[in-house]
Amino acid sequence: MAGSYPVLAFQSRSDSTDQFLNLIQNPFNTELSEKAFWSSLGYSLGAALLCALLFCLLRPYNRTVYAPRLKHADEKHAPPPVTNGVFGWVQPVVKTREQVLVEKIGVDATVFLRFIKMSRNIFIILSAVGCGVYIPLNIIENNTNNTSDSTNFFMKLTPLGVWGKACWAHVIVSYVFTGVLCFFLWSNYKAVTRLRRGYFDSPEYQESLHSRTLMVTDIPKSYCSDEGVSRIVDEVDVIGDPSGIIARNVKGLSEKIEEHQEAVKELEAVLAKYLKNPNKLPAKRPMCKTQKGDKSRAPGTKVDAIDYLTSRIERLKTEIIELRKSANNRDALPYGFASYPSIEQAHEVAFAAKSKHPRGTTVQLAPKPSDLIWENLPLDRKSRVWRSFMNNLWVTLLTLVWTVPNALIAVFLANLSNLGSVWPAFDTLLQKDPKTWGAIQGIAAPLITTLFYMLLPVIFRRLSMYAGDYSKTQRERHVTHSLYAFFCFNNLIVFSLFSTAWKYGTAVVNAKADTDLWSAIVGSDPFGNLMTAFCDVSPFWLNYLLQRNFGAALDISQVTKLSMGYINRKLFSPTPRELIELTAPQPFDFAAYYNNFLFYSTIALVFAPFQPLVLPVTALYFTIDSYLKKYLLLYVFITKHESGGAFWRILFNRVLFASLLANLVTLLFIIARKESYSQVFLMLPLVVVVGAFKWYCKRTFDDEQNFYSRGVRKSMEEGLQKKSKRDRVGVRFGHPALYQKLMVPMVHAKSQHLLKQIYQGHLDTGLDDMGDYGETYRMQRMSTHDLNQSNANGTAAPFELVNEAEMDFEHYRNHAGFRDQFGGDGELYGHPSDLSRPGTPSTWHPSRPGSPASSFHTGPYDMDSTPTPGIDGATYPAGYHAPGLGRSPLARTTSEISNGHSRIRDGADEYSNVSLLDAAAPLGHTATPDAQARRGYF
Repeated sequence: MAGSYPVLAFQSRSDSTDQFLNLIQNPFNTELSEKAFWSSLGYSLGAALLCALLFCLLRPYNRTVYAPRLKHADEKHAPPPVTNGVFGWVQPVVKTREQVLVEKIGVDATVFLRFIKMSRNIFIILSAVGCGVYIPLNIIENNTNNTSDSTNFFMKLTPLGVWGKACWAHVIVSYVFTGVLCFFLWSNYKAVTRLRRGYFDSPEYQESLHSRTLMVTDIPKSYCSDEGVSRIVDEVDVIGDPSGIIARNVKGLSEKIEEHQEAVKELEAVLAKYLKNPNKLPAKRPMCKTQKGDKSRAPGTKVDAIDYLTSRIERLKTEIIELRKSANNRDALPYGFASYPSIEQAHEVAFAAKSKHPRGTTVQLAPKPSDLIWENLPLDRKSRVWRSFMNNLWVTLLTLVWTVPNALIAVFLANLSNLGSVWPAFDTLLQKDPKTWGAIQGIAAPLITTLFYMLLPVIFRRLSMYAGDYSKTQRERHVTHSLYAFFCFNNLIVFSLFSTAWKYGTAVVNAKADTDLWSAIVGSDPFGNLMTAFCDVSPFWLNYLLQRNFGAALDISQVTKLSMGYINRKLFSPTPRELIELTAPQPFDFAAYYNNFLFYSTIALVFAPFQPLVLPVTALYFTIDSYLKKYLLLYVFITKHESGGAFWRILFNRVLFASLLANLVTLLFIIARKESYSQVFLMLPLVVVVGAFKWYCKRTFDDEQNFYSRGVRKSMEEGLQKKSKRDRVGVRFGHPALYQKLMVPMVHAKSQHLLKQIYQGHLDTGLDDMGDYGETYRMQRMSTHDLNQSNANGTAAPFELVNEAEMDFEHYRNHAGFRDQFGGDGELYGHPSDLSRPGTPSTWHPSRPGSPASSFHTGPYDMDSTPTPGIDGATYPAGYHAPGLGRSPLARTTSEISNGHSRIRDGADEYSNVSLLDAAAPLGHTATPDAQARRGYF
């Protein structure tokens, strides 16, 4: 049936369908590839230079965006100072060595930079070898075999005309490439092992509690007790005197805390909008609909937003307190922790447990408490297997679903002439201005592909959370794995080889009854079509890699953060919390960046024989990014959860996989040329070489990276001397919902005089009922300006007033709610949460004058493992301890203050070390008049 589309003026349906099917079989017409390359080169380099220039000009005037680490970090972690010159950042970036990097940015970030440098060095060498061999060989063979007359310059660089003995060059270069990769991987494996051992010997690791704590999962019911955990680890190896802690069920508590946090943020947003102009309030008070799960009122009822959210916050707080009170009556969960007197003992047991599962359990070294994904720890083995299966199924489905749009991008956007062949109106435009459309072709498909892939890490991160990962760092490694598998399948298999796969399907469909199916498939020359597809698509990937230079410059320019911050401030009504978070250093997304680097490396290795220019382009990218990412990690980003270089093995394995994939493609090329069986057979040992190399590195380095000690035992007396009651395993490895502070709503100080008016006496919270809200409000109760802390009925309103000048992370870096989220578990600012012996000297005593971190103090009080009364009457099960080290920080006497058991802190600082995760709870103080003027609480 013939027809036409009047608006788009397509060809007749039958003609366009036939043309579409033909394009599917051969999508990469290369007429515009040369124009696309030069436009892509100009676009990427021009945009990269523009972004780099923008960074150089703006950096000296905006430390909040371009150097937040320099602004906020304590003396130990502060990066080298930089001058305000346009290129003042270059010298410290170039001169800062790896040993300094480890101290300033951590092992994970240092390994990341080492991987970039390794990739840079690899591709510089491969560029010299590959371009020196492939380019002359391909040009000569193409001219000799008369295959270059009908192709453009870039197609002359492909091996379309390489036949016969010339294919031996591909065999030899494959061995050279594999040898170079193995050498650099081996040398860097040794270097990463050295970094890992240094991490084990660092004061931070030596003084942490998690370093000598084991995590035991899948515990049977008969062993679900503190004693049962100790007995299980003793079955692995009887070493030392472990302190076992079984976990308790906190079902419902975490959800209530999340609801409380959402309600607080919603109230902050309502007040920020309503009080945007304190001198002229809106005529109507804000309204909202009641929450679906709120039993106090019918869901969906329209109510006064301020009164409703405030009362909801109070009800949730009361429910949370009641749930905490009942924690002692909750049942035990099938996981727990065992802490040893020394690191050596814990690691020896963990090493021995590698091949053992006592009582069906799994015993392994415990991550940091802040790194744990608590919701997944109670999952049994069957649940984790099922969830892992479902996760892999969803990843597979997503990968397959993206095949269709990815193929259409490959057919039409990667070559606009294909779109013109089925759309005459567009073909007319294409013929009128081929240069412009050539430029669009060089930009459109890579750009759209890049934007889609920016969303993938979020999707895979949520899937990995569901799959049952124990820790956030483990989740990030799995996200890297999923992203890399997705990219390789969709881009190297589907995107590059879809036309060949379609020809196979066409051969099967068109096979006549009297024709053998295998003969029909073989007759279509699958290997020859496969190699032709690689040659045709190679210009696209050359353009794609060129645009990565723009991506690197865009990262350092921080244009996105600048734009979002400006738009948020000018067009919306951000809350004080949001403004503070905008100025905080952001966590570095290791999974996304590692996947990008691995994928670029795989493209370069696979397409090197088909388009040798991908090698120098990739080398250029890694060379530029080795310096740009170094600046970003030194001055801008933080490592939220330090794993001590645990990412290395996933990088090592995927580089080896890329090498195998490149060798496989080269083998298919040699088979397609059908020159000699000797060439085919000589390619096969490369698989054995790579496999043997991986086995050697695993046997040589892995155990040394994983375990501090594997058999050297210290005497029992020495171990007992190290054991301390202050370890508080039950608190630090107890569920955070049992003791974390509840969020306090933040309000702009300019609206302080209006709070009494807009609340109209609806609050019913007294001063004595604020204990579980957070350290900020509770500590402020001890100051002298309590007159402003009551509403019209004389009751307290739980708000934290923030002055305009203090809406900066600099004033809240020691606030627990911000520090743990934006401070690398607090370590960046001198407050690590995992110190194991508070009564002993620590490295965490920064001496920077005026820094809030300099007042970090460890108290002299011991903790035992007995049930302890908590704040607001809550009691905690054995192994857990109440907030405030067993008693309220407000209960400390005047004599204790005079004896020096607490330090008076500057009035502008936060009282973040009231948190259970710190060594001791400090006292409040009487704020100075200046401090009172800067910060108030209503």
